[in-house]
Amino acid sequence: MSDPTPMSVPGKSGENVPPQTDRPTALLDHPDQPRPLVESGRMQLWAHRLSVFLFVLISAVAGVLLIILPWTPEWTDNTLLLSYPGVRMVVSSGFFRGVCSGLGLLDIWIGFWEALHYHEHQ
Repeated sequence: MSDPTPMSVPGKSGENVPPQTDRPTALLDHPDQPRPLVESGRMQLWAHRLSVFLFVLISAVAGVLLIILPWTPEWTDNTLLLSYPGVRMVVSSGFFRGVCSGLGLLDIWIGFWEALHYHEHQ
């Protein structure tokens, strides 16, 4: 008796029929069954890519605003600070403005560090 090869299995009429395999597309034939793992893995991958992109974008925008905004006249000449002269004096000091700009640089650095060290887990 000869063993059938793994690539072919004799059928009823003598022809070779490929062996039955678990195909991911077989799960799509029945709407009651869950989606294949391949499709949910792709969705998770794209969701992770999108979250990293948004993190980098928000970090860069917030960093640029924190670098530039403290050195503009709008930083101290606004209606919120006009009624609080003590807070306005602290906010308008060069040290406070420098700390805010330093936080902006740190924010930009963190965002780009995350972008450069992004690895896809497959």
